[in-house]
Amino acid sequence: MGSRSDKVTALETLSGRPGRQGRKLSDRVYGDIVDRIIKGEYGEGQRLPSEEKFASLHGVSRPIVREALARLREDGLVRSHRGAGSFVLLRPDRAMLDFAPLESLADIQRCFEFRIAVEAESARLAALNATAEDKRAISAAFALLEQRIRENALGVDADYGFHLAIAHATHNRFFADTLVSLEAPITYGQRLARGLGQRHPGCHLPAVQEEHRDIHDSILAGDAEAASRHMRTHLGNSRRRVFEG
Repeated sequence: MGSRSDKVTALETLSGRPGRQGRKLSDRVYGDIVDRIIKGEYGEGQRLPSEEKFASLHGVSRPIVREALARLREDGLVRSHRGAGSFVLLRPDRAMLDFAPLESLADIQRCFEFRIAVEAESARLAALNATAEDKRAISAAFALLEQRIRENALGVDADYGFHLAIAHATHNRFFADTLVSLEAPITYGQRLARGLGQRHPGCHLPAVQEEHRDIHDSILAGDAEAASRHMRTHLGNSRRRVFEG
């Protein structure tokens, strides 16, 4: 009889998608490729090694490599051309290595994706449903963000608090409950983004705060579509700032 790893690989191949073990392996492959891109081993515009070579290098099946490459494409780091292979599209900020372990990068990307989907709707509903008390809470959270910038503090508490105040203003408890349940990964991503931003305080953090101001003002004005659009823009920009510098 074959080994357990052989059976897992066979099941992955038959199902067309990796199982739980496969997902962990693809994260490892993903992280290694990102590491090599950040360090310049694979430069922008350069063709990546073949799936077969990556599979051999990591001791995994080709479906595992394909999943890692698919994530890299989704994250805008590589592009693929049928018959020609995959090419590096973007080199993330090397400073990321000072703040986040490589194995966490895939989860950070996925968390941003999830937040864009959920919090854009949260902002829209907040603009429609916020009471006078809700608006005061959102304004207080925004003011605390301003204070943190003046203090040159990281301000993750204020950043999270601002987004949570908006979730509460929807008057649908599931939005706030979701943010509370995901506080650890959300604040992890915020800490990374704001930590990188402190390296360029005259550019990064004021730009982020202007995005917060757009969200704040739209909600207070009751402009649901603008609030949703500004939240989507803000979180999309945050994701790009983390990975592009």
